[in-house]
Amino acid sequence: MPLKLMYITNNPEVAVIAENAGVDRIFIDMEFIGKDVRQGGLDTIQNHHTIQDIKNVKAAVRKAEIVVRINPIHENYFGYMDSKEEIDAAIDAGADILMLPYFTTPTEVQKFVEYVNGRAVTLPLLESKKAVSCLDEILKVRGIDQIHIGLNDLSLDLGKKFMFEILAEGLVDDICDKIKRYQIPFGFGGVGRIGQGILPAEKIIKEHYRLGSGCAILSRSFCNTNLITDQKEICKIFDEGVKEIREYEKTCVDNFEQNHQEVIEIVRGIVA
Repeated sequence: MPLKLMYITNNPEVAVIAENAGVDRIFIDMEFIGKDVRQGGLDTIQNHHTIQDIKNVKAAVRKAEIVVRINPIHENYFGYMDSKEEIDAAIDAGADILMLPYFTTPTEVQKFVEYVNGRAVTLPLLESKKAVSCLDEILKVRGIDQIHIGLNDLSLDLGKKFMFEILAEGLVDDICDKIKRYQIPFGFGGVGRIGQGILPAEKIIKEHYRLGSGCAILSRSFCNTNLITDQKEICKIFDEGVKEIREYEKTCVDNFEQNHQEVIEIVRGIVA
């Protein structure tokens, strides 16, 4: 099965371009609580999309699923709605899949599942070392539909220099092995354009196939719409970029261990 590709945008026109190019999921990112503290000073995407953005994008696309990253489980936050209200509002606005970020305990995941109550697909985002340390208990929570492993924040939490260190060191393997025992579909991290990046996208894609992952986020480097605003250029990038990924995926049938060793060597070089 080809990877389900996600792309983060609250722009309905860009969402339609991505969908037409073959992107499976449009990602609305409402998370802001605690995010600036975790990622402060780093070159990371810090969006703060809204309920209205969900409605706008939902109305624009025809078949792409709408993934909404809500905030971590919280009570009222400086006048912002609490978790249950936020989840209700996101579902009412058209969210097909809800992603819970930065949880640290099974209790938070349990609350999330209860608040969703079967009305949308539940997608916890595993990105804290505390959550990894109690992963077995988290995976026992009934009602988890899918899981995504957030390499960026998990790497930060573990004090790593480069987000793919935990892939090279085997931690992602260990996490994937546990998730597979519970037969929960999962994905991890993000990918850019084929042939680009200090760790080339094709190396990462082959790791997805080695590990049995089913989903990846198209990274900001794939198409940074803050820098590229011409719609024809955006369309060209998406059409060519997604096609290249799909063509490369057809070759992901063997040589997985060789690729993994190459990833280890590249990552060691980057970190050094």
